[in-house]
Amino acid sequence: MTISYNWLSTYLPVKLNPERLSQILTSVGLEVEKMERFEEVKGGLKGLVIGEVLEANQHPNADKLKLTKVSVGGEPLQIVCGAPNVTAGQKVVVATVGTTIYPTGGEPLTMKVAKIRGVESYGMICAEDEIGLGSSHAGIMVLPSDAKVGTSAADYFKPFSDVIYEIGLTPNRMDAMSHWGVARDVCAYLTHHDKIEAKPVLPQTNFAVDNTSLNIKVRVENAEACKRYSGVCLANVTIAESPKWLQERLKAIGLRPINNIVDITNFIQHETGQPLHAFDYDQIGGKEVVVKTLPEGTSFITLDDKERKLNSEDLIICDASEPMCIAGVFGGLHSGVTEKTKNIFLESAWFNPISIRKTSFRHGLRTDAATRFEKGIDIANTVTVLKRAAMLMKEIAGGSIASEIVDVYPSPEAKKEVTLSYAFLKKLSGKVYPPESVKAILESLQFSVVKDDAESIALQVPYHKPDVTIQADVVEEILRIDGLDNIDIPTSITITPSVEEDYKAESRKEKISGVLTGAGFTEILTNSITNAAYFTEEESTTAVKLLNNLSNELNALRPSMMYTALEVIQFNLNRKNNNLRFFEFGKTYGTKGVGEYVEINHLCLYATGQLNENSWKGKGVPVDVYYLKGLAQSLLTALNVKGVALEKGDNADLDSSLNIFIGKEKAGEIGSVKKSLAGKFDVKQQVLFADFYWDVLLKNAGSKIAFKEIPKYPAVERDLAMIVPKDMYYGEVQESVKKLRLPQLRDVRLFDVFESDKLGKDKKSLAVNFTFLDEEKTLTDKEIDGWMNKIMATLEKSLGAEIRKQ
Repeated sequence: MTISYNWLSTYLPVKLNPERLSQILTSVGLEVEKMERFEEVKGGLKGLVIGEVLEANQHPNADKLKLTKVSVGGEPLQIVCGAPNVTAGQKVVVATVGTTIYPTGGEPLTMKVAKIRGVESYGMICAEDEIGLGSSHAGIMVLPSDAKVGTSAADYFKPFSDVIYEIGLTPNRMDAMSHWGVARDVCAYLTHHDKIEAKPVLPQTNFAVDNTSLNIKVRVENAEACKRYSGVCLANVTIAESPKWLQERLKAIGLRPINNIVDITNFIQHETGQPLHAFDYDQIGGKEVVVKTLPEGTSFITLDDKERKLNSEDLIICDASEPMCIAGVFGGLHSGVTEKTKNIFLESAWFNPISIRKTSFRHGLRTDAATRFEKGIDIANTVTVLKRAAMLMKEIAGGSIASEIVDVYPSPEAKKEVTLSYAFLKKLSGKVYPPESVKAILESLQFSVVKDDAESIALQVPYHKPDVTIQADVVEEILRIDGLDNIDIPTSITITPSVEEDYKAESRKEKISGVLTGAGFTEILTNSITNAAYFTEEESTTAVKLLNNLSNELNALRPSMMYTALEVIQFNLNRKNNNLRFFEFGKTYGTKGVGEYVEINHLCLYATGQLNENSWKGKGVPVDVYYLKGLAQSLLTALNVKGVALEKGDNADLDSSLNIFIGKEKAGEIGSVKKSLAGKFDVKQQVLFADFYWDVLLKNAGSKIAFKEIPKYPAVERDLAMIVPKDMYYGEVQESVKKLRLPQLRDVRLFDVFESDKLGKDKKSLAVNFTFLDEEKTLTDKEIDGWMNKIMATLEKSLGAEIRKQ
């Protein structure tokens, strides 16, 4: 929301400096995000002065230059001027040495003493485009003869300047989407803190009907979507450029002046918060206005000259035969005000916020009017604002008020009532407020006190506060006017520990986070809303698409954690951060059928680049799938998960993927992101990915980890080499040995793979280490040899392995 300091100040009973006003706005919850000076003429003509040309002689060394003497109130200045129209006796604008000028469409330039064709020049006589006052460069500006020499150009031209506040409004603060609304809050603050009777100084509207030459009939067919519709006619207006003051008001807040009628509707909207719409009266068929919905697919051409197909729920302003305007959202091409317009019908209405929001999003028309209507405007203010606008139009555009005010309001809205308990106020705010202070603050915000006693205060909520519905909302109003800084901070804090229902899940998440950060990983948090263009065709059929997406790039809930993480990886790689290890807890989303949705909790790991940097000791070690597999085993061990098995996977987005099973239940997968997918994100290096189904891990996590004393007796290791088919997995060797159920066999580990033509075609050699341990005694060679013989016999029989004896 943009607020003008000059504009706002006209409604305040006291003059505040811009800095204090900024502090007050932030204090009452209208946080000032930016405060900057607006200048109609950049630089504000600072340093420029009015001068008089005393002499204008031919430059001794140039035919097209003049050597002038210019008085600016002191010693005359010698200035070389190239303008063809410079002559003695002229009153001109002079930029003296040290002055910075801001040319129209050019870069700033600071005046210095210059030597031009051998003659020194102490400044410049200015053309209008050279100081930002226009675009002409035909010659220097020549001022009227009564211009006083030595007067600053800023005092002479009086260029408009202002201070502009950018306010970060929360969505509930519709009441502050206008200068009147902001003035109301500032006055409430001044009343409470400065102890003065401060009320907004609103302009008086001496409304009177001049004649009834233009009558119009209004019929509201959809009273639910339009609870109040007011209007009035004006005759014989003159469409022209707005006066300077009105243009300045609009330009200051970033609006482009169009013509006096349209400018007034924009001015009133930002003054009062009430959107208005002006129709060309002569274009209204049958001189009847009908507020209704139209059949699905009805064609309508809007003000931007685009044909739109209307929805059967869109509220439309029609005449006797055709649509004229999408109510509260956008006008029609043929009913709006043009330079030929003479007579006007001016609309001021209340439209249902839900209806307006749906229509606005449905057609992609996010107008200023729609954003106000969808938050709920002041239904009691439509006629007051209508009178204000009509009199302003009469004053600026001429003509007359040519009809009585039409006000269709069949069921007047009752004010909401809220009762605030003083005990609840103390509990929520942490401060004891005297009842008289509470009453004074609320009355300054235009709440009406219905009942007041020692225990509570009953209130009627003003129509401009549609967000106030419960007593917590009233507490918020009191706190923001009194000031959050005025809540005392206690000297001691009493904390009552709360027991979370999901305490174990959170503690395990913290534990795993600690393991991963200790391993060099960084936690990321990515948006669960992503781009549907990333999805495969299969994923698209089950993806959850957004109905009211704010952009084409964020239009669906993610079916996979991989895409948003690849965006993060791409961002880092583009900034030469090439060695990355990330982890993320998050959710994916999908559909089972019509109206059935699925959420799955995940823990995902991502690794790319090297585990360590290149150094004088050697090259860095790149991450690979074995590194990620080992890390996955560490995480499962930390959660005390038993019965884990790996199987070959079939994920279309991964190379060499492995599925993680706990018993018969799939718990995740590991693999390398396919180059084709990574390439879509402009990621050229290998990315490793591990995805754990977090709820499955938690379900199978052990509650306790068992510890044992360090064995008293030493472990014994034996190595065994065997020749097996090249396509055999090492896991088959592990499974075969595991089936022997040797209690003293504590570990089986592959430590070498060798391939050579000497071994035979399609053969390889596996070197495996076996560790034996008995906690009760020292093992003998005879016992170990017996176990090794069993192992060799099993491998030869079940796998066809050839044991290498040498």
